[in-house]
This record gives sequence, structure tokens and C-alpha cells, in this order.
Amino acid sequence: MQKIAPTKRRISMSDPRFRALILQVITIVSVLAVGLYFFNNTQENLANRGITSGFDFLERSAGFGIAQHLIPYVESDTYARVFVIALLNTLLVTFIGIVLATILGFIIGVARLSSNWMVSKLAAVYVETFRNIPPLLQILFWYFAVFLSLPGPRSSINIYNLFFISNRGLSMPGASVSDGLTAFVISIGIAIVCVLLMVRYGNKRFYETGQPFHKLWAGIGLMIVIPGCSAFLFGSPLHWDVPELKGFNFVGGWVLIPELLALTLALTIYTAAFIAEIVRSGIRSVSHGQTEAARSLGLKEGQVLRKVIVPQALRVIIPPLTSQYLNLAKGSSLAAGIGYPELVSLFAGTVLNQTGQAIELIAITMSVYLVISISISLLMNIYNKRIALVER
Repeated sequence: MQKIAPTKRRISMSDPRFRALILQVITIVSVLAVGLYFFNNTQENLANRGITSGFDFLERSAGFGIAQHLIPYVESDTYARVFVIALLNTLLVTFIGIVLATILGFIIGVARLSSNWMVSKLAAVYVETFRNIPPLLQILFWYFAVFLSLPGPRSSINIYNLFFISNRGLSMPGASVSDGLTAFVISIGIAIVCVLLMVRYGNKRFYETGQPFHKLWAGIGLMIVIPGCSAFLFGSPLHWDVPELKGFNFVGGWVLIPELLALTLALTIYTAAFIAEIVRSGIRSVSHGQTEAARSLGLKEGQVLRKVIVPQALRVIIPPLTSQYLNLAKGSSLAAGIGYPELVSLFAGTVLNQTGQAIELIAITMSVYLVISISISLLMNIYNKRIALVER
């Protein structure tokens, strides 16, 4: 049998794959050339002004105080510790804002579809009002017009002698580690395993007999009873310190400063307005026949929403919801307007003015926000793939 020699592929500009490869090479070379130009230009300008580059300044003492720090801090600590504090403050606002905005947004979104005229119109007014006001103005309103106008600590708003609201912030009981913490953590792990086994049993029972199993209440009971027994047998895992008024301010417990309250509340309300519209459109995307079929099976309205509509609507809700989470994370940088000690205010503001290391500080700040945004996107994409409908 005669062998047919393979034909040689001729390199020609008429080949679309060859043209695409050439364009990619040209693009990469152009980007590298522009980057190299800016780098050399920056180095030359820094040398002419006598400014040293590098990250050695992070080991120098900061020399200024910070209103809120989640880890111990004194003025003699380094700029590196200031960075950690600023990062934790940014993550705190982002985490609390995402959780609260999601809950509030889902409630308002469902309320917009309510058959009750008053509830539906109030939800619509909320959405149209807060999503059309710039977030910075909302932050300034809550900070200056609400929290700073509250009475002082001596005339603070007292809630059950545990929470005190004043122009110094929200003072609340603070927790410290106690002897029973290790046993309590182990009991929580045991409770989680029991809940997973219970859910597996409940699903199996439902598939075999068709009888529903109250997994929610059983899970809540397990998560309360098992850790509760641990606290009863081995002692409380935490010691609570209640704030007390001494002199002109409260001593003990935890304090949420007005800047944190104003920023979190404004970002939560603003983002929840957009999430409400996303939820409303996601629910509307579910075919009305699905609702009718669920009702014909005897499901109640709450069960129809929870078991039929929301699981199908999530595939429409998650992608735009991710964008709102990213906007909230990046919107935390608006805290510089009221002096909340987050990343932009501290690192790209105070530290920049003291050290003059503009390039390094801006690069660090941009990199941190990039990592936060990519992490949120990655987690939401993983969740989106898990809930995606599997088509046959």
C-alpha cells in the first residue's frame, strides 16, 4: 500500500489562525513596550526628585492613632500593622454589608410582588428612592444628620441596659474567651455533623415515602441543644463584658463607632434597592405554570416560593447579584468622606501623606481591592455552578 505523504501547511496571511496569532503577538509586544516605557519614566522621575522606591517604609513606626482596630494597636506600631487593620476594617464593612443587603434586598424584592397594594407600593417607593440617590450623599446623611446628632453618652438611648446608642456610636456587650470555648467548638462540629446526617435521612425518607420531614426546625434544635449541653457541662465559652458609663463615656464591651454605622447602613440600604429589583426580575422569569403546578399539589404560598420559585429564579439572580456585591465592596472606599479607618482612608490617605510612597501605596490598595473582587466573583461562580439546572 502506498503511503500518502502529509501535506505541509503553508504559512500565509490568508490563514485566519496565522493572522490571529500575529495580532496577539503584536498586542503583547505593544503592551509590554508601553509598560516598560512608563516604568522607566517613573524610575527616572523618582530619581530626579530624590524619592526612594520600595516597601521598606512598611517597617517604620506609624505614629498616629486609629479610631477602630479589630486587633491590638498602639501608635508605635509599624505601617505594616496599619495595613492589616485597614484591611480588616474594609472586610468588616464588606461582609456585614453583603449579609444585610442580601436579606433586606430579598425581603423588598418579594414585597414588590405582593398582592397587598400597600406593601407593594411601599417597596416600590423604597427602591425608586434609595437607588437614585448617590451612595456618598447617603453616607453623609446618616453620619452627620443622624448619628452625630444623637445625644451624648450621659443621655444615650438605653436598650435593656445592654445597648447604648449615642453620638459616640453603639456600645454593646463584648465577648472574651472563657474556659469552655474548646468544648463548645467541638460541640458545634458535632452538631453540624448531626445536622448533615439528619438532612440526608430526611431527604431519603421523603423520596421513599413522600412524607415531608421538618429539617429546618430539627436542624435548629440540634444546633441549640448540643452546644447548649456543652455550655452546661463545661461552662460558658465566652465571658460577656457589659458597657458601663464612667465619666463622659462608656467603658467595657464593644463599641461600633458612628463612621462604621453610617457607612454600613448607607451601603446596605443603597445596595438592597438594586438587589430587590434583581430578585423581582428573577422571580418574574419563572414560568407562571410552575406556580400553578405547585399550588395544584397542595403546597402553601411559602412552600411554593421557597421550594419551587426561588430555586429556579436563582440561576437568573446570581450573576447580577455578584455585580452588586462587587459594587458594595468597592463602595466601601467612600468611607474616606467621613473618616472611617478603612483601606483608602488609612493607607492611600494618612500613610501616603506621611511617607510620600504614592506608587507603592496605590499599587497595594488597588491589588487588595482586585483580590477582594476576584474572591467574591470566584465564590459566587462556584455557587452559581452548584445551583445551575442540569439539562439532559
